[in-house]
Amino acid sequence: MAPLRGRSSPVASEGDLACRLESGGEAGMKTRVLLVQQGVWGNSVASMPLAIGYLKAYADADERIRRRMDISIRNYPGDAGLNAMGRDLIRDGVPDVLCFSVLGWNFRAFGTLAETFKQVNPDGWVIFGGNHVAHQAERVFRMFPQVDVVVNGEGELVFRDLMNGYLDGARPTALHEISGVSFREADGNLVTTPERERIQDLEILPSPILTGAIPLADSQGRFLYDYAIMETNRGCPYKCAFCYWGGATGQKMRAFSRERLREELDVLGRHGAEILMLADSNFGLLRQDEEFLEDLLRVRAKYGYPNRLETSWAKNKSAGFYRIMEKMKESGMHSAFILALQTMDESVLDLMRRRNMKLNDWESLVGWLTDHGITPYLELIWGAPGETVESFLDGYDRAARHTPFIAVHPLMLLPNTEYHDKRQVHGLVTVRGEQDDFDYVLAHRTMTLDDNERMLRFICWNRVLARSLWLHNIWVALRELADVPQSRVILSFSDWVESSDDPDARELHALARPTSSASEQVDPHVWRLLTKRLLRKWWDEAMRPDLPEALLPLLDEVFRYDLMCQPVRMLPDGSGPEEDLPVVEKYGSEWYMRDKVTFTHPVPELIAALRRGETVSTEPRCHAVTFYYRTQFGGDLQHYFRMDRFRGLTAEQLDHQFTRV
Repeated sequence: MAPLRGRSSPVASEGDLACRLESGGEAGMKTRVLLVQQGVWGNSVASMPLAIGYLKAYADADERIRRRMDISIRNYPGDAGLNAMGRDLIRDGVPDVLCFSVLGWNFRAFGTLAETFKQVNPDGWVIFGGNHVAHQAERVFRMFPQVDVVVNGEGELVFRDLMNGYLDGARPTALHEISGVSFREADGNLVTTPERERIQDLEILPSPILTGAIPLADSQGRFLYDYAIMETNRGCPYKCAFCYWGGATGQKMRAFSRERLREELDVLGRHGAEILMLADSNFGLLRQDEEFLEDLLRVRAKYGYPNRLETSWAKNKSAGFYRIMEKMKESGMHSAFILALQTMDESVLDLMRRRNMKLNDWESLVGWLTDHGITPYLELIWGAPGETVESFLDGYDRAARHTPFIAVHPLMLLPNTEYHDKRQVHGLVTVRGEQDDFDYVLAHRTMTLDDNERMLRFICWNRVLARSLWLHNIWVALRELADVPQSRVILSFSDWVESSDDPDARELHALARPTSSASEQVDPHVWRLLTKRLLRKWWDEAMRPDLPEALLPLLDEVFRYDLMCQPVRMLPDGSGPEEDLPVVEKYGSEWYMRDKVTFTHPVPELIAALRRGETVSTEPRCHAVTFYYRTQFGGDLQHYFRMDRFRGLTAEQLDHQFTRV
């Protein structure tokens, strides 16, 4: 059986086909090129395809390519299956060229799709590009011999040259004249051509947002994506041992013009993009970042969108950074401020090559953010060379004194990073992920396998109990009144789950087993099993016996208050809420109301005072609290990862949330 072909016109001679292509040809006779992206881990909504959008926009600006090629984007969500993607890629005819934007979570899937493609078009080209495969051609070709070309570095200029080479009749085994690629010659010899200089003038790249290279709206005119992605600059001045950042680490940052960015913002605002995510390494570092924020706020005032800004914030904080944060606060522009500390240990920072970052003053920065009503999220990496359980938990507890929102990520070795290239120097023992292609650290000279397994469970329960706000206030009371740090509480729960004979606890322990995955997705059944009953049992059996008896009346009430703040869940069959509470409407939404719950101590007042570092009285003083809960919690798994949105609020907290500027 002859291979399927993408062209639907009758068979023509090679000479006739060439003549028609050179003269513009028929639409059906164009070379078909598909640019393929798949979003991150299990996400059910496709991400905005900015990277391949740049490839399409730049190639389409070439008159010859535009005339002779039909370049289109296939953008799949993270939960798209191989069968569905494979069928979709050939549904409208088999393409001539498949280009994949490869990252650790889709590497294996795209290798499989390359194999499928070669079955139906053996002469077609398969091109891999992206951070995960750049400079890794030997491994890529060994694992997936169906791949023809690996792009090393920025892709726009290379992609244009590859497409022109294809039109010139080049073979993928003879691309010696194209810089920045790896391929195999006819005899199998691996060739990597000279590295291409980075693009210094970013203005030569047409905007995929302004040119329409990226679709922005559905048939109803609604914005297509959960969040819009923009790039205001490229590059990163730092060279962290765990990071690659597109190969632009340790390099001068290159910026797009203010006029171009302003136009892109206007388009996104007009399309109703709720959240704007910047693909920048250090937003707030450059002077132009203040100008960008001013333009963003003008666009929001004009259209009402975007309402939220997410980015990777500058590590070194300038005066401009503080002005940006002030303006965001004054304007009501929401943002999650993530301070990427990674570790608190000085020797580990040395090995990470992060000592040049002025992070030592992070505590005053967090205090400043908190005073300005901005909740900071702190980020740590577990398992870096030089780190021990003791040094890590000490740093974790220092961070927890300022915020419970601590994201802890297990170290994984990314291709082309210093950790990856010097794994033997650090004695790193690694394993590939089950559902991705990242290299996870199992052990090294200062971390045993047992250390790692216990801390991976710690990471799970930190994600559930602290970062997701399953508990929120008890951390403060235990730390300030009983000198019990946050890490000890989390480890207490982890150890109790491991040793308890409670059936639900035993199942929880099995679900929280160490895993090699960067997705941070907690097994959904964890949330179902982690009930108020189980938390009370842990509190009574594992925590209370070791607490000062004089403090128990107050600490018991704070813990009960935290349980009261947990969302009102839907029943497993979705028929209704687990509790029969009245529903009221406030601020345009429906809320369950739990009216006048009496506590023996004024818990909200006491916790607020403890957060301010004040001395409080532990004497009983009755206090009644009315709680409000958003309805429909648990109808979507993502609800559990956004506990801050569904936790119970007091009447005062609810009013403050919806009336603050």
